[in-house]
Amino acid sequence: MSTARRIVKPKIKAPKKHGPNISIDDTWSKLSVNIAEILNHRAEHLSFEENHRYAYNMVLWKAGETLYKGTCKLLAENLDKLAEQDIKSVFPSGSIDDPIQRSQEGETLLKAVRKVWDDHTTALSRLRDVLRYMDRVYTKQAGVPEIWDAGLLIFLEHIIRPPFQDHIIAAILTQIQTERDGYVINRSAVKGCVDVLLTLKERDSSVTIYKRDLEPAILQESELFYKTEGEKLLEISAAPEYLQRVESRFDSEESRTHHYLSSQTSAPLRRILENYLLSPHLYAILHKLHSGLDFMIDGDKLEDLLRLYRLFVMVPEGLPSLKKALRESVIRRGKDINAAGVTIENMTQAADDEGGKNKGKGKGRPPTSAVQTLQLALKWVQDVLDLKDRFDSIWAKSFKSDRDVEATLNEAFETFINLNGRSPEFISLFIDDHLKKGMKGKSENEVDAVLDKTITVFRFISDKDIFETHYKKHLAKRLLQGRSISDDAERGMLAKLKVECGTQFTQRMEGMFHDMRISADTMKAYHKHLAQTTAPDVELSVIIQTSTFWPTSGSQTTCAFPELLAKATKSFEQFYLSRHTGRRLTWQKWLGNADVRATFKSGKTHELNVSTLAMVILLLFEDLDDSDFLTYEDIKSATSISDVELQRQLQSLACAKFKILKKHPPGREVSMNDSFSFNADFSAPLFKIKIGTIASKVENADERKETKNRVDEERRYQMEACIVRIMKDRKHMPHNDLVNEVTRQLTSRFLPNPLDIKKRIEGLIEREYLERWTICHPLYSTFHSCQLIFCKVISRRAKNRNLYISYH
Repeated sequence: MSTARRIVKPKIKAPKKHGPNISIDDTWSKLSVNIAEILNHRAEHLSFEENHRYAYNMVLWKAGETLYKGTCKLLAENLDKLAEQDIKSVFPSGSIDDPIQRSQEGETLLKAVRKVWDDHTTALSRLRDVLRYMDRVYTKQAGVPEIWDAGLLIFLEHIIRPPFQDHIIAAILTQIQTERDGYVINRSAVKGCVDVLLTLKERDSSVTIYKRDLEPAILQESELFYKTEGEKLLEISAAPEYLQRVESRFDSEESRTHHYLSSQTSAPLRRILENYLLSPHLYAILHKLHSGLDFMIDGDKLEDLLRLYRLFVMVPEGLPSLKKALRESVIRRGKDINAAGVTIENMTQAADDEGGKNKGKGKGRPPTSAVQTLQLALKWVQDVLDLKDRFDSIWAKSFKSDRDVEATLNEAFETFINLNGRSPEFISLFIDDHLKKGMKGKSENEVDAVLDKTITVFRFISDKDIFETHYKKHLAKRLLQGRSISDDAERGMLAKLKVECGTQFTQRMEGMFHDMRISADTMKAYHKHLAQTTAPDVELSVIIQTSTFWPTSGSQTTCAFPELLAKATKSFEQFYLSRHTGRRLTWQKWLGNADVRATFKSGKTHELNVSTLAMVILLLFEDLDDSDFLTYEDIKSATSISDVELQRQLQSLACAKFKILKKHPPGREVSMNDSFSFNADFSAPLFKIKIGTIASKVENADERKETKNRVDEERRYQMEACIVRIMKDRKHMPHNDLVNEVTRQLTSRFLPNPLDIKKRIEGLIEREYLERWTICHPLYSTFHSCQLIFCKVISRRAKNRNLYISYH
């Protein structure tokens, strides 16, 4: 039996009513009162939990808009009230001329703005805590700023607006100008207001109000101020004082941006200072009369020069201007030093003219002229070294060892040194003077230090081959006369020259030392040989010179040796040629010297150091009585010495300080009609007397011409050798490339003239060392027989030996 199941329908419940169980209006009324209390800083009796619940409920029950807009309205009303009470009442009057009072009014306004800001942000911070749920929910949904950001925007709209904004910016500018004028301001007041402007931004903008409004005003005022300031300071101040004030301005502006402005203003302000205090006045600073660059250098104003360098490197055109002024200063000073070279030229020419007028009269040339010209030449080098030391010191201490400045100084020194065509000779004379024996007051170390400095000057001369010519001549005299301070000093100097110019430059000079060493060994062997045979009556000391190493100047003066000397020289020749085959010996009689002992009427004996030619003349009087005499023609026929050299030797013996011979008739002129006798009445306090010692001197016009011709001839050979060497390596080469390559390779010795190179190329083509191709453009090629011809020329060179004699 089935029973029907009863279906029970469920009861439908009435829908639940949704909505706040509180009144939104009442809640807002209570919360707005509490917000007003917070804004008035009377929140100590309020409950944070209660106010947070009010705001929470309003947002929860969809009244967030009412809460947000109501809060913003309360903030705006509070700011308007504060602006009227605290800011508007302290607006500057604008009618006060006293800068201190204007500064005080501006300070009061800035403090008031900061006070309102602090009041507003303090209250805003508390409101942010109360309305935190609104910021987390409503502002995100509505797309509006959080209450803190909204409060900042409200402050911007109600406080940083005309007329408040204009007064605030003007007050800040007044404070800056007051401080620039040298007065003390309240930096903290300015900083407080600047921080406000640095915090505020327009909505959806990354640019602060400081950057938008205040910084342009500061930069504009700064441009006007420093434009006038630069012109005024330059007019009333000396260059060092101007630089000091400019540096002070840089420091003060840096301090200003660091302490109360923004660091982002530092770079634009710095550019304004550079553009108005430095860039327009660079030339005026450097060339200001009685205070510019030259004045600072002359007065060793190292601190001022350091400040000048620091400021000038700030602007792009500063360092080039400084380098140009330094170059001009060095060249101008160098030209003043070179003026002494003109004096030397005039003195030498005057002495030559005087010697021509008084030819044969006593000493002929004034005795001090050669010494004076030599001293002026040495002074020229010393002045250059002193100038180099001064600028090196300035470069290291004031210009921070700037390499660009160093290059400029070196270029300037090179320019004025090469303007003096005699600088290679003067430098060689200076080195010669310091390498001689008898340097008073200087040790070897001090001499070496001076020579190191001299090498620095040597680097600047372009005609190093002319220096080489003079140096070899002076070195030869030092070695032959035994006047070197030491072999170590001489070899040390050669080592310095080798480092600067290479082995080829010093090869011949080193050959001189080699000859001196070989000569010493040869003389030892000769003395051993004499010990085993009959020795000649005259003791010889012979220096054997390789003709390609030693410089020979002047014509080879002939001289007939007396039989006594002829036997001695013949003895050495036989010994030397027995040890060497294929060599030819030539006696350089005019280079030798001899020690002659002479006894006079007083019974006193003196040892006379004279030249070889003077010794030959003195030996003619050995067997004569005191009353006997020889005529000029007698002496000439007996010695076979040329007239020029004979007159010079007779002047040194009869007309100089020590008169070993008497001239008849007495006088300063030596003529062919004179006669001479032995001065038996001669007396002197010294036992050893040097007569006619030839010291290094400045070349006269004829000697200079001879040296120039010799150097030009060597240069022709060097250019031809360089051309052949290049062409043997390259085989084919265009004309311009060949000229450039020859110039590059020879620059270390001298600066060749392209026209001279072209002449050497033409000469080599004529002699069939090269051939010219003109298919497309001038092209040179070597002949296949060039190598054989060149080797043949070299194979013809033979070693000749010159002998320098010292008689005892």
